[in-house]
Amino acid sequence: MSSIEVLKESLLRKQKVTLAKNPSETERKIIQEIKFKTEELNKNNITRTKAYLDFYKKHPEIQWAFLAHMVSRNGGWNMTDLKAELLTRLLSKKEKSSFFSFLERGNWLIFHDAYPQLLIYEESVKRKKPLFRLLPHFNVSIFIETIWEYYWKSSNSSLLTIGLIINEQNYIENRVIQNQNYIKDVFSTLEFELQDFLSFNQILFPYNDYGVTKLAGQTVNQFESLDERIQLGKRLYAILFDKEILNKVEEWAMAHPHSGSRKDYWPHIFNDVHEGIPGLKYQIKLSSCKLKPGARKIYSPTLQNVWKNVKHPEAEGGEWFSDFNVLEYLDGLDDPSIGNIEFDYCQTLERLELAAFAKKIISILD
Repeated sequence: MSSIEVLKESLLRKQKVTLAKNPSETERKIIQEIKFKTEELNKNNITRTKAYLDFYKKHPEIQWAFLAHMVSRNGGWNMTDLKAELLTRLLSKKEKSSFFSFLERGNWLIFHDAYPQLLIYEESVKRKKPLFRLLPHFNVSIFIETIWEYYWKSSNSSLLTIGLIINEQNYIENRVIQNQNYIKDVFSTLEFELQDFLSFNQILFPYNDYGVTKLAGQTVNQFESLDERIQLGKRLYAILFDKEILNKVEEWAMAHPHSGSRKDYWPHIFNDVHEGIPGLKYQIKLSSCKLKPGARKIYSPTLQNVWKNVKHPEAEGGEWFSDFNVLEYLDGLDDPSIGNIEFDYCQTLERLELAAFAKKIISILD
């Protein structure tokens, strides 16, 4: 049988199980420890992003952890962009707050769902026996529980990674993307900026190449589409784990702790200290993604300096898996297409600069 046929049979059996086995005293202790550790590391984008990388260092076979680390870095950059020099001139205080809430909730939820899975795997490795039957105690989907069980037997890292991509995007679909508050306050209000201006258009994987920091990645389109987000995740995975790129991105990530500032990858253009006087009319600084002679760097703050930790409400319950057609996403990966993401990103920066130049700052204090 193919892997998809095996998974389908396993899922059919799981759907018939309505009562989880009572955990032993040892298992209850494991569950409590994992819940505590997850909560401790789910404080903000910085702690989450580091936790993914720390796990990957110990378990490089779980490739999703490094993909999650790099995508979470981009989430942090998007959060600080809202208070950085360019977007702060284009968005109102309410828009910035709404967009941060949207980004933060998604980032928090994915960690809340995925990190216990990683720790259950780690505990299974330590004890040399699978403990995935404990996953229902973390309210994870039977879909990803089945994927983990299959991985334990098959060691198919690619299938596990794609399975986690499918799971996490479905997990946030109703909790964030289809949430009426975010539809009203984010997608509707900021539709124009999302499509034409915001630097959320690119997910970047920086890497060093002969002393120069280059960018791999993908441009995001139709973020509201579940199918497109899953396909994007698969494309990003193919790019990141391409043999020509992976070691270079790993080296860069290990050498540059995540701060939330875009200075992390381009310190020649960005600074986490504002070099100008807030409130002055914006002056164009870039030409072909290089600072003009005498121009000061673009302000890109660290996350801890512009956003406080958020106390989140409990994650919404519910099982997302209901359609076996989702298994079709597990079919392989296309060849990676890195494309000229650096050119696209530079174009985005130039559009943002022009927009900031054309629009008066809303408020010096905002």
